[in-house]
Amino acid sequence: MNVRYPDSCLIQFAKAPLYGQVKTRLEPKLGKSACLELHQALVEHQFHLQQLAAHCHFEIWCSGEHDFFKQLASGTEVPVCLQQGNDLGERMYGAFVERLQQYSQVILIGSDCPDIDVDYVCQALDLLDNGAPAVFGPAHDGGYVLIGLSQIDRSLFDGVLWGSDKVMDQTRQRLQGLGWAWKELPPLADIDRPEDLKHLSGFTKLHIF
Repeated sequence: MNVRYPDSCLIQFAKAPLYGQVKTRLEPKLGKSACLELHQALVEHQFHLQQLAAHCHFEIWCSGEHDFFKQLASGTEVPVCLQQGNDLGERMYGAFVERLQQYSQVILIGSDCPDIDVDYVCQALDLLDNGAPAVFGPAHDGGYVLIGLSQIDRSLFDGVLWGSDKVMDQTRQRLQGLGWAWKELPPLADIDRPEDLKHLSGFTKLHIF
């Protein structure tokens, strides 16, 4: 594949769209059906954006097998892979270990942040190309929406309080302990809580409720 960053891989992580198991913190405001629709819309938005950009090798890794992902990738060359591990840290670590055997740098994004665009990903790729061992896109809620690595250490993923507002701070402490000169992109917003819904105002395709 002819891409701008041939030795790089972008991974999109996505939960299987199961009724009552996605966007659960939004259920009191939206209800289960709308939460499911929103989740699928966010996954589709990020998938099509990055797939059409073709700036590097692109894959989608899902939390479980589901026809939704087969249909999403149908007609494209995007591989659909299955996440492995007991928690988010294990699953991300496994994906990085596997793909860093094939590529010099790997970026992983979630599916909950519609503000991640092609330029944002390319900024991260440029920083990795210029020697940064790690690049992060912090989230306003204390987590991160993007992580890019050119090397790997398990301490970045073990024992982190995933889903809390401590994730980025804990990660920074571990990076300092490793002595890595990491880089950070401007913070963006995940769509996880009722107060986050205002960030969808610019995304007309995601206005489903």
